[in-house]
Amino acid sequence: MRSSSSAASAREPAHPRERRAAGTVLHARHYTLEEASALLPRVAELIERMRAARDRLGDREAREALAEAGASNGGGEPGRTVSEGFLELRESMLELRRLEVVLRDLDRGLVDFPALRGGREVYLCWQEGEDGIGFWHEPDAGFAGRRPLEDG
Repeated sequence: MRSSSSAASAREPAHPRERRAAGTVLHARHYTLEEASALLPRVAELIERMRAARDRLGDREAREALAEAGASNGGGEPGRTVSEGFLELRESMLELRRLEVVLRDLDRGLVDFPALRGGREVYLCWQEGEDGIGFWHEPDAGFAGRRPLEDG
């Protein structure tokens, strides 16, 4: 029988950044600026789909009707609304995961593209409303640590 401390140390970290050792990379896929920029229209579309799906999941009328009707008939139209929202959200999230694009904030439309800069893994950072990718940051720096691309 393992002690609780050894069980805790055997657990996977709660967040991938916790596994990061100096000089290691978290992502198998790394984007050039050109590749990430070419993908922006698709990423923006996925963000919009995720927002719409989230709104369907949070539709108060649909959820109330589902709660009332669910026990007798599976929810009908309200159930379909919520189910479609869930499936759309899931599919969009899985596509971002396959692309290894990191969604940081759905409301702000904030995403990171893994990249290599000087042999180090960094993130090319884009937020909805920006004309293009103009910033990067270290993996542990986040939005507050964004630096212009020309700042190296």
